Amino acid sequence: MTEDEARAHVLSDVSRETSERLDIYQALLLKWQRTINLVAPKTLDVIWSRHFLDSAQLWDIAGNVSGSWLDLGSGGGFPGLVIAAIAAEKSPDLTVTLVESDIRKCGFLRETARAMGIKVNILSRRIDQIPQQNAQVVSARALSQLDQLVAYATPHLAQGAIMLFPKGATYQDELETLDPDWQTKVDVVPSQTDPSAVILRFHN
Repeated sequence: MTEDEARAHVLSDVSRETSERLDIYQALLLKWQRTINLVAPKTLDVIWSRHFLDSAQLWDIAGNVSGSWLDLGSGGGFPGLVIAAIAAEKSPDLTVTLVESDIRKCGFLRETARAMGIKVNILSRRIDQIPQQNAQVVSARALSQLDQLVAYATPHLAQGAIMLFPKGATYQDELETLDPDWQTKVDVVPSQTDPSAVILRFHN
């Protein structure tokens, strides 16, 4: 998938306002990337396919979401800021909370959310130090191994919540490290951006 195709795919189902918000996000990411390592430099030339589309697909996989969405280790804002931009249009009552311990990255997240005109909660703490969130969706992208992600997320799950974790080709090995009960509660969804990647959707 080319960058033009990826961008067109992301923007095909959103309003002009959401499109403009995502363009603002891209511009600020490229600006801040000069001084803060927000994403891997080698991915800057494929930012729409590697980051924006990879994040936006989580919205569709989550289904009809209400309540709150918790994004752990938000870093440069993927998927949290993309989710918040889509939610501002499609589910304005959804509360999106980003957790990031790096103060500089939190500064980027706050400035970018302000420029995009979207509301997010930003917790500048370690994941193990945040209060329970009672979230309907917990996501994390490129943060940790699967067993650690489940341990991070579990205290914050509402009844009937889901966890969404994008993973690469070795996801099966990571699944085998989990408690057997969790292994029975996962859907493996093919990624739109990489034929060897998946999104693991766990049901609480």
